[in-house]
Amino acid sequence: MVKTTLIAAVFLFFNSVLCFSQRPFDVLDWKGETSLNTYLVGKLKTAYEARRMTLAAAKGSRSATLDYQHKVRTNIALVMKGFPTKTALEPEVTGTLSRAGYHIEKVIYQSFKNHHVTANLYVPAGKGPFPAVIMFCGHEDLAKATPSYQQTAILFAKNGFVVFVIDPLSQAERHQLLDTAGRPETKGGTTEHTLLNQAANLFGNSVAVYEVFDNIRGLDYLSSRKEVDTARIGCIGNSGGGMQVIYFAAMDDRVKLLAPCSYLASRERTLEMTGPADGCAQIPEEGKYGLEMVDFLIAAAPKPILVLAGKFDFIDYQGTLESYRDLRQVYTDLGVSADLELFSYPDGHGLSKPKREAAVSWFRKYFYKDVKPVKEGEQQDVTGSSQLLPAERLWCTPEGMLQGKQEQSLVDYHLSLYQELASKRAVFSKQNHLFKSKEIRVLLGVSDLNIEVFSEVLDSGVIGGFKHQGLTRNELKYHKVILRTPNEIPLPFLLLKPKAEIKQVLIWVNEDGKALLAKDTDSLKKYLDQGIALILPDLRGIGETKDKVSLNDPKYQNRDYRNAMFALHLGQPLVGQRVYDILSLVQFVKSDQLLGNHKILLRSNGLLNVAAMHAAFLEPAIVQLDLHQGLNSYLSRLENPLQKDGYTELIPGVLSYYDLPDLIKWLSPIPVNFFK
Repeated sequence: MVKTTLIAAVFLFFNSVLCFSQRPFDVLDWKGETSLNTYLVGKLKTAYEARRMTLAAAKGSRSATLDYQHKVRTNIALVMKGFPTKTALEPEVTGTLSRAGYHIEKVIYQSFKNHHVTANLYVPAGKGPFPAVIMFCGHEDLAKATPSYQQTAILFAKNGFVVFVIDPLSQAERHQLLDTAGRPETKGGTTEHTLLNQAANLFGNSVAVYEVFDNIRGLDYLSSRKEVDTARIGCIGNSGGGMQVIYFAAMDDRVKLLAPCSYLASRERTLEMTGPADGCAQIPEEGKYGLEMVDFLIAAAPKPILVLAGKFDFIDYQGTLESYRDLRQVYTDLGVSADLELFSYPDGHGLSKPKREAAVSWFRKYFYKDVKPVKEGEQQDVTGSSQLLPAERLWCTPEGMLQGKQEQSLVDYHLSLYQELASKRAVFSKQNHLFKSKEIRVLLGVSDLNIEVFSEVLDSGVIGGFKHQGLTRNELKYHKVILRTPNEIPLPFLLLKPKAEIKQVLIWVNEDGKALLAKDTDSLKKYLDQGIALILPDLRGIGETKDKVSLNDPKYQNRDYRNAMFALHLGQPLVGQRVYDILSLVQFVKSDQLLGNHKILLRSNGLLNVAAMHAAFLEPAIVQLDLHQGLNSYLSRLENPLQKDGYTELIPGVLSYYDLPDLIKWLSPIPVNFFK
């Protein structure tokens, strides 16, 4: 027994030594990989707790509820921005399909200059004008040809509604990123949405805004049809289309009736539990302004709303119930509680038959004053054949792809927008340093440059070295330090001081973490021999605090996707947060007795270069900037939309102010060195 225990103890000892040796440069004594997300969740909860308190305080008061609604509408206007300029619709009907009791028209209309939308218009037989439904599709690749969407449109058409089913961006006939053979370059609309959204965010808008605009223009077309009674227009959408109904609710008063399906939930709960969805469902700064998903529907009150949900949907049903309770409070306080209903069914995601029937019944109730429940029955024509059509029969274009020589893709549009904003960037460039600094800090979400820092030296260690005549030579001593600032994430770093007089201090940040730098003993020794003290940090989300790979879906093509989108939601882009970390390290140097009187150099690489550039601009104590590889300009992101990790370097709205070459120019006279 003693022998067995001894062997076990020896095994545990060597195992612990081995584990330590695998990550010898870790500073934190907890799992740092959770730090950034925990911090962001805390910020999220603070924002939404304030929202909850405001809404709760309005309960029972019509005037307070109207005040809350006014505040919501104001905040929606702050995030829903950057719409393209309207141009003539120039609609074209490219074909018509005769069906039993209705016909289908294949429609192409111009959303903005040389950018078109494909859609199907279902027109019931008989004499109009009829009430109408504008329908938004989810993320199915077939979009308007998806069987459940065809079934929904047919059921509406057979019950006396004109139905306009719109293809969303990046789906069906509307892919924006095509290879030389005209095939989509990404797998699935969610990836393309997310890549396009990166570029949109640089201009201060989003793919969600483009989709809303396409839908507004679709409503313009629908309203122009003689078959449509423009006083009776409703809106329905499923999944991502349900999200578009929610956004659309606050944007267009022509819609009198709303039915979002399989999307309404709690933004707070969803982000915390499963993380962000793709780019078309994420608008920067929603959290900053305390906008919950349901607030977009609250902005639409007192319009009648039917919420459709599956009790076993992957869309969080408890979040649906929470949001519905908020909506119920508002409708009760406005005296229109009868105009709000939740239809939930024990199924999953999508516009299933029970939900379709509930939706058409709801629309019949309001637009036809008919309270009889609608039943779908068998969707077959008089010959017994299915009324559903294959996608190619519903195509509006000959080959099923809208892109062509005359079509302006979103990539083209972003490049033209970049050129349009050149004069605005030139005006900003002429402003003085103080003015530019204030504006840039707003973009970064860095509110204060007077950062109070507290350092905690944990222990020391040595790197490298070799034995010669019983003595260790050339070993490099380092100190493990945690830097703390009020209400922020603890920042781990290694501090190495030269044995001789300190002449300068180098803050050296690396996108792969400080451990990689610490292993490069030759480079470290070279700096130390020159009298340069070294600070090797892990900025938030890097090294020790890097997020788990498994929590960042590869289809979004961004290693920091979860936390980067969280940060954008809160109005604190990841770039800005890392700028704050670098500025905190500068404050540490200034306040340190041995380091404080020396010049500060900053060296970075890859995805951290953008943060390093901004830190050097904002902090005059930084006298030299060395940049290795990495992004040269945001224009290159626009020109190459398939590049990965764009959200890591993203600053919303930046291209209305400057591009990175402008920032480098403003750093003069400090030297900026570029290395490949």
